Amino acid sequence: MKSDRNYVYTERAHFMCPNMHFGIMAKIESNYDEGHLRKSIDTLQKAHPFLQSLIAEETDTGRLYYQIQDYLNIPVMVKEEVALWQRDYDEISVHGWNVKKECLLKAVVYPKENEFQVLFIAHHLLCDGRGLLQLAEEFAEHYANGVIPQFAPERLIQGLNDLPPNSDLPLISKLIIGDANRRWKKEGQQVTYEEYSVFERAYIQKHNMKREIFTVCNQELEKIQTLCKQHSVTVNDWLIAKMMLEENTNKVVIAADIRNQTKCYKQGAMGNYSTAFCVSVKKNGENVITLAKRVASQVINICRHPQKEMLVLACYIHMLPELIDAVAISTLGDFGSKAGTFVGRNMFGYGLQNGYSITNLGKIQSNVIAEAVFIPPASPANKKIWGVLTVNNYMKICTSN
Repeated sequence: MKSDRNYVYTERAHFMCPNMHFGIMAKIESNYDEGHLRKSIDTLQKAHPFLQSLIAEETDTGRLYYQIQDYLNIPVMVKEEVALWQRDYDEISVHGWNVKKECLLKAVVYPKENEFQVLFIAHHLLCDGRGLLQLAEEFAEHYANGVIPQFAPERLIQGLNDLPPNSDLPLISKLIIGDANRRWKKEGQQVTYEEYSVFERAYIQKHNMKREIFTVCNQELEKIQTLCKQHSVTVNDWLIAKMMLEENTNKVVIAADIRNQTKCYKQGAMGNYSTAFCVSVKKNGENVITLAKRVASQVINICRHPQKEMLVLACYIHMLPELIDAVAISTLGDFGSKAGTFVGRNMFGYGLQNGYSITNLGKIQSNVIAEAVFIPPASPANKKIWGVLTVNNYMKICTSN
């Protein structure tokens, strides 16, 4: 039944945009066994319908949805040199990601005698960062302890009714998007997935990513946490302030988990249940804590107003899906759409491409995952992005630029 289908709504922004994948690299403290690893991967796949799905298009309506496949396997590559994981990540990236033909999760494994590392790479249509962290934890628990992940049916954000009250756009934003929608309709064109795929591969090959990983050890992290507690700010506020000072910027976009605010989220489900908003604070020569206090004040204010916190999701909901498809290729490629270019430059940040962003997945404690790093998606809008993950009181920051 079509009514049972999970259609692509706010996730549409990830469909025809390059670099919409990200990863988690986790060290598993358990003896490596190839057969057992495959069994854990298969168990994970059975628990999550999106891991069994490709993106398909309805012939009569053109709507995109997650179509379950009977014989879709999560690809697992076994490599020897863990030091070369970034090269392996880039080799997967450079070919693009055909979500109509390829599983939305890929894995690379680096075996050692008494442990191994696993690199999970997810397309953003599968889940957000928190969702991928959940998958990594479920895998580790099944592999080491035989814990079977609970089956979790997905139900995605389908409209404003799934968001908190008062999440709709302000009038001026509605008028701007309405005008862009009309201009797109007047153009009478559409980007095919084949056209996009050619553009995607060319774009990724031309724009190499450079990554660095920084570790904040237990003692140093405790000092930061104590300092933040004394001044009533969060570690995330501190990270935003630190990025502003280090990168000499007064604007940072941060991701926010909204699982507890949506009406559609089912515990343990894959999908995107996050939003993003911009924190803008003018710097006046402050130290990191003073700036963090000002950041905290603005974050609190934004989160008290759903219209501000859910702005990007409401934009996706109001915008024509086919226009969203045209944004990246129009602004960054050679597809001639004035409507797509207007949205890309003025709303998606693809014009200047000078954005700074942080995605912090928070912290976990694990007896199986010894350490892990989050490799953030490299959106074309950003000049630099930090991916942050804390495991067993060790924070790792992966910078992509």
